Amino acid sequence: MTSTHPLTDEQENVRLFSYENSVREAFDGIVPALKKISALQHESDFVSKAQRIAESQLGFELPAILLEDAWVDQLDMRSLFAWSLFETYHRFSDDVFINDPLGNNDEDTFQQTLEECGFHLMDVSPCADGRLAHVIRYVLRLPSKAVRRRSYAGAMFDIDDSMNKWTRTELVRYREGVPNTADAPTRYLKTVVYHYSSVDPDHQGCAAHGSDTAKAAAGGLSKLKGFQQAVQNTHCCGASIDCLLIGMDTDTDAIRIHLPDASGEIDLNNTIDSMEVFDSTAHMSAVQAEQWIADHISQNGGAALVDGMARFMGILLKNNLSQLEYVRQYHGGHYSDIGHAERFIGAGIGFEEIQLRNLTFFSYLDTVEEAAGDLDVGVSIFTGLNVTHGLPVPVVVRFDYHSNVPGARERAEEHCKRVSDAFHSRYSDLSEKGLLHTLQVVRDIKAAGGIEILDCSVKTEASGGH
Repeated sequence: MTSTHPLTDEQENVRLFSYENSVREAFDGIVPALKKISALQHESDFVSKAQRIAESQLGFELPAILLEDAWVDQLDMRSLFAWSLFETYHRFSDDVFINDPLGNNDEDTFQQTLEECGFHLMDVSPCADGRLAHVIRYVLRLPSKAVRRRSYAGAMFDIDDSMNKWTRTELVRYREGVPNTADAPTRYLKTVVYHYSSVDPDHQGCAAHGSDTAKAAAGGLSKLKGFQQAVQNTHCCGASIDCLLIGMDTDTDAIRIHLPDASGEIDLNNTIDSMEVFDSTAHMSAVQAEQWIADHISQNGGAALVDGMARFMGILLKNNLSQLEYVRQYHGGHYSDIGHAERFIGAGIGFEEIQLRNLTFFSYLDTVEEAAGDLDVGVSIFTGLNVTHGLPVPVVVRFDYHSNVPGARERAEEHCKRVSDAFHSRYSDLSEKGLLHTLQVVRDIKAAGGIEILDCSVKTEASGGH
């Protein structure tokens, strides 16, 4: 395969596509396998045949209790679907934490580059839409472990929560010198990633903003300004942060970086589009292309754009060129699923291993009540994807914890149960019909292992849970 663009990391593209393809095949294989099993449910040796199909096509056996009574009544296909999806997620998640197929081994290099650009931490708030789930590892080509990510519907992040994260970061810098010491001349970089659609802009843009790209960009900018003002008002102007606003085309993975105006404020109308950069530099040498990008940023950013931010913007644009080539090589220029095609809702705190497009609709939350708007959007999406076809809405409720903090695990378990119960209560009409299932998961951030399953609304004879 020959690269079109001189700055494409083709080896990385091949590896990332292999990973994406393997995960998608695992999730996409669930329905075909269950259809085969359903067709055999009244045969005398049904259970053994069903398990052979599950083992060969899904890689695991199904709970015996869900199969053994099929001769009496119809198979509970909704429970089988939810259980299979949760088991697939469990295996996929553990693979990331144990084997690191995403290749996150360059965190130190990225951190050094980040600090050289004048920042000590990059905090990204993308939209919760599953079409942005791969924004860190694929679209921006950054090591996911080195970037803080919290997703919200419409990228409308919680300012108070971000304030708490900023405070913790600065305290650790002051007390422990991590990632650098508090007297180092670096700043906290808060980034918002909103999205739009180039193929169908009126219908496949951000649902939280009515597919209005201008509103999505303005909403993100408003949140950034609010956060910046909150930090300055609380901790004086010397504690201010830097802000970055990025638009993402969910059809092609192109990014649009907003530059400052003459006063240094983010300008909604002054952007650099990576697709234009790709086309303008495609026939240059790698050295010429990098210089062109740097000059283009400098010319469009003007005197208000500081050198460190200009350099970092150049890195993001260069990185994104590989992703544009990726989409051209493997997806024909734009994705076929330009709309929603998520497999499950991820609710709670965690999910850093989810770095694949259209796999998960995120809802970063402590309680269902505070995130009701985000969750209603997610359930509405899955009503179209699953419920209309008789399949349940699968929800993974997860709370990561630090085992060195007394009582942290117990609190994580309590959070999982409370949020899971609240899901079934808020969407009782779906839950009572078997059209909503939850999986409760925790993970010790301090440990090297994967996730731990606490409970599942699909009950099995062996465990009373998943």
